[in-house]
This record gives sequence, structure tokens and C-alpha cells, in this order.
Amino acid sequence: MNTEILLVAQSQGGGYSMIIMMVAIFVIMYFFMIRPQQKKQKQIRAFQNALKDGDSVVTGGGIYGTVKRIDLTTGKIDIEISKGVVITVDKSYVFADVKASQAQAQK
Repeated sequence: MNTEILLVAQSQGGGYSMIIMMVAIFVIMYFFMIRPQQKKQKQIRAFQNALKDGDSVVTGGGIYGTVKRIDLTTGKIDIEISKGVVITVDKSYVFADVKASQAQAQK
């Protein structure tokens, strides 16, 4: 009879430790994965909103070019990738400043 009571008491206490462990795992994931990604997205959005004509940029597809025109109403950017060759990309696909990415690569 005493062993049955002991087993019931042990199984009830195990539920709380499982919940605490799950919360701890979520907190660790938040600080090591989710939060840094949110900070990076915020930096990219700030860069995209600060774009101006003449900036050297890199698109999401890895195309390097210079911003020629920004259409804020449609969110499209004209980028000159070579003399006389201009492509139009969505503003959300311009990710990095060429000078900043080259400085980071040299470190």
C-alpha cells in the first residue's frame, strides 16, 4: 500500500519539472535564435528605408549595382548593374550596402 502512494506522488511531481524544462528550452531558443534574427531584420528594414539614389547595393540574388531610382509608391527600385543596364527589383530584395559587406568580408 505504501509503494502505491509513493508512485503516485512521484508521477505528480514530474509534471511540474517537465513544464519548467519546456519553458527553459523556449527561453533559450528565444535568446539564441529568435531575438538575433529579429534584430537583423530590423537592421535590414532600416537600411531599406534609408536607401537613396547613388547607393551601391547587393540584391537578394547576389546582384551588385547602384541605385538609380526609388519609387516609394510601388516599392520598386531601379538598379544599374552595368553601364546602361538597369533592372527593377522590389525594395524588400535589397539587403546590403556593398561597402559594408566588403568591410565585413575583410575582417
